[in-house]
Amino acid sequence: MRSYQTRKGFWREAIALQGSVTVHVLPSILFFGLLGSIACGIGRLMQHMFGINYTLDVSPLGFAGAVLGILLVIRLNAGYDRWWEARTKWGGIVNQSRNLVISAMAYGPYDSEWRQNVVRWTAVFPYAAHLSLRNEQPSAEIDNLIGNQGSRELAAANHMPSLVALRIGELLKDATERFEMDGFSFMQIDRERSLLVDHIGACERILATPLPRIYSITIRRFILLFLLMLPIALLHVMDSAWSIPIITMLVAYPLLTLDQIGVELENPFSESNLSHLPLDDISANIERNLLAMLELEPTKNQ
Repeated sequence: MRSYQTRKGFWREAIALQGSVTVHVLPSILFFGLLGSIACGIGRLMQHMFGINYTLDVSPLGFAGAVLGILLVIRLNAGYDRWWEARTKWGGIVNQSRNLVISAMAYGPYDSEWRQNVVRWTAVFPYAAHLSLRNEQPSAEIDNLIGNQGSRELAAANHMPSLVALRIGELLKDATERFEMDGFSFMQIDRERSLLVDHIGACERILATPLPRIYSITIRRFILLFLLMLPIALLHVMDSAWSIPIITMLVAYPLLTLDQIGVELENPFSESNLSHLPLDDISANIERNLLAMLELEPTKNQ
């Protein structure tokens, strides 16, 4: 199985825009730079025209910045935990799909049509799972596996992964009733089918339970206040007032970047988010693995 990411070296990644949140936060960084320029302009104007100096002590901002950094790291870790849990559950889908088909090939009937159906419906499950998580309709890959009629049936289903699991369960029931598969084999294969449903349920929990919005609002409000006060606090520290907007943007960049990374990691399934899980590639890899098992199908002993 190939790696989904290829490291390109320090400099190529350091200046890369594709896959970076820099493009997303750049407008906000420029906005805070503009605010810094306005603050400097007003400060100099009031000083020269009215002799008024309005400044803030920069020391408290140092402590505030440290606290803000800790809050951002906590949020970033919470987002990464969601991303990693989702990847773990999809690793389970990979394993259970293979285990189900291996058990079906080893313990199930030797009927060629039955084996084809079990393999194809199992290969459909990851496609149905990630389409359900993205709220999308059945794709061409599903048509190729179970035909147009099966694809239309899947599209009409209220919950596509459940329908796929039901069809696999019906095939297992057919194996016990028509082909006299023993009860132990049925239980072994059906256990893998049940675990597939458990994994997609865990993914749906991640999708339906985002991080509390009040947490995001509070952190972003702290960032806003911090970056608004920073230019004023720097007025009596910097020799050149017009370097203050640059410093403000340099401080804003890591703060806004960490905040945006937390947002990107919150939903690991959406293709609109950076570093989303490669569900299309994972599903296609499962399909290749399962269809290859049909070529290894043993012949029935006479």
